Amino acid sequence: MSALPPDVDGWLTEAQAGRLDAAARTVGAGGRIVEIGSFRGRSTIVLARAAVDGVEVVAIDPHLGSDRGPQEIAANEALGEDDTRTFRNNLAQHGVLERVRHVRAMSSDAHDAVADPIDVLWVDGAHRYGPALADLRDWGARVRPGGRMLVHDAFSSVGVTLALFRGVVFSRRWRYVGRAGTLVEYVREPAGASSALRQVALLPWFAFNVVLKVLTLLKIRKGPWPH
Repeated sequence: MSALPPDVDGWLTEAQAGRLDAAARTVGAGGRIVEIGSFRGRSTIVLARAAVDGVEVVAIDPHLGSDRGPQEIAANEALGEDDTRTFRNNLAQHGVLERVRHVRAMSSDAHDAVADPIDVLWVDGAHRYGPALADLRDWGARVRPGGRMLVHDAFSSVGVTLALFRGVVFSRRWRYVGRAGTLVEYVREPAGASSALRQVALLPWFAFNVVLKVLTLLKIRKGPWPH
């Protein structure tokens, strides 16, 4: 059975859904999975379906109608309300509404709503440098030793990639595991130089993705946004 709910809007690919599914299945009863950035529930459903009974699944998204995707940055109240309704309906249709606790708040304001520790952290919130760095730094610090952090649009989004290089790539506490497209996965455990070097080696691919985005924005290229 595919881990991906194809009828739900979003940018998660089949391979990326598989990574999320596998990470969620590492969490035992009593553990906690936290998602930052839910949109309409595509990744939320993957995490909730994979989580065993007794695992808390927390979805953090203010649903302001902002940061919804490429070139959709400004807040839009009507879109936000529609996204919230659609999010809940999608979770209900896939049988996981009662498995997910939705915290409708900015990730920076949601810390008090979530207990420690976090076993799996999925970061797919605002892709601008400042918010992305805050999510990686502040929420990442709450992941238990041996826990996992997965990040979307890495080595594709300029803001997310800069935040990763500032807070994660050269950190000795995050070991790079691998990627599925622009989804990268880390384990919170001591990391050596090889972990950083494997990520530095992705910089040419990052540059290629940025060029693809520029050509798409200029309408020179037709094709999918790099995910």
